[in-house]
Amino acid sequence: MTLLPDSTTPARTAPSRSRRVLTETRALWHLAWPILIGQLATIGMSVTDVAMAGHASAQDLAGVSLGVSIWNMTILTLMGLLMSVSPVVAQHVGAEDFAAVPHVVRQGLWKALAVGLLAFVLANLGAQVFDSMAIEPAVRDVAKRFVLVASFGLPAFTCYRVLYGYSTSINQTKPMMVIAIAALLLNALINWLLVFGNAGLPRLGGVGCAWSTMLCVWFHLIAMLAWMRLAPGYRRTWPFAQWEGPQWPMLRSLLKLGIPIGITYFAETSAFSLIALLIAKFGSAQVGAHAIALNFTSLTFMVPLSLGLALLTRVGQSLGAEDPVTARFRAWVGVNLTLGFSLLSALGIALGRHAIARAYTSDPVVATLAAQLLVFAALFQVSDCSQVVSSCAIRAYKVTRAPMVLHLAAFWGVSLPLGCLLGLAPQWMALAPAEPMAAQGFWIALIVGLTVAATGLVLILRKVSRGRILAA
Repeated sequence: MTLLPDSTTPARTAPSRSRRVLTETRALWHLAWPILIGQLATIGMSVTDVAMAGHASAQDLAGVSLGVSIWNMTILTLMGLLMSVSPVVAQHVGAEDFAAVPHVVRQGLWKALAVGLLAFVLANLGAQVFDSMAIEPAVRDVAKRFVLVASFGLPAFTCYRVLYGYSTSINQTKPMMVIAIAALLLNALINWLLVFGNAGLPRLGGVGCAWSTMLCVWFHLIAMLAWMRLAPGYRRTWPFAQWEGPQWPMLRSLLKLGIPIGITYFAETSAFSLIALLIAKFGSAQVGAHAIALNFTSLTFMVPLSLGLALLTRVGQSLGAEDPVTARFRAWVGVNLTLGFSLLSALGIALGRHAIARAYTSDPVVATLAAQLLVFAALFQVSDCSQVVSSCAIRAYKVTRAPMVLHLAAFWGVSLPLGCLLGLAPQWMALAPAEPMAAQGFWIALIVGLTVAATGLVLILRKVSRGRILAA
């Protein structure tokens, strides 16, 4: 299967094309690898939380898993809302209009502050949903307290993501890597102290993971500001040279671009996160197994996501330089590179599923169930990787509504209804399985939804990139 540009791209000799692909791959990887290390370190914090909670008790694991489902759904939606800064800055950089960048960043921070405070309120309201769920009291207590404590980090998270997008778009990716690694070490230390009550501190169990998460989010923001102040790479576009209040024209432009991306992220992440809530009635083992499989696939997901974020910058800068042919070439090189990784990832998960599950938990029942779910995770690697990198390339063109509609249809129109049918439906319902399949039914539905999303996004990228060339 090849997704390289078709006949609308100017013809080139095979050696020349090969050299261009290799050169672009190197350039993309040069930009992506610090993002990848940073993303792996960031998701490593979540891995540490789940693993330490799993070794504390099955109830702590289930409670943290439910809390993390709300937390992840919240922060990933916020990431989408705030991603609008990246394509705008990247196109200004490509056009060498550096003077316009600080204004975008300052307005992005005003947007981030408002969104972060709103998210704090909504997360605290959302935590009340656990009171109405038929789950073990100990699990409910851990889940609710996790969300309440971690929510105090949301304003810091939103501001950091604006600075993250700005930094990436001016080709400064090293700070995110270094800061994320430092935060991972800090997270492990705080978890060790608070989850298990070491060094004379109280034993908080799963709630200790929430305190660690919140403190590390604030560490990210403070460390990023300090790095920007000292590093020479930010001087040309330094956003804090002057005070600037909120200005509605730029805020409206960022919201118009960001809201569809946020809805897109919400559609996908909610489909994954809500599974933990929907299968809670089947017991802690099912919830814990789902959390392990989801947590590990989130780790592998960081590779295509990092390539996608780097691709957004590369494509956006080409469009800013008014070179749509190069933009399209870069987009398809990124998609094909990610497809190659997805095949390796699928093979690795399938072969190592039992070892992966045992690394997370010492409970044999949870480990067995998790290994079964990891088979489904291996199956959707190609679709998952394809859809994330394609969507990032599309955002570089500032096209956001079509991907939003597609994601809503794929995950809320296909995955969740099909998952409820397979995972929850009683025997008397037409087409329902003889016995509810619990988490396995939902993961089968995710494969279907991801395939729909990936196919549609590849077609959208093809149409948008060709259309920009024809319009030039």
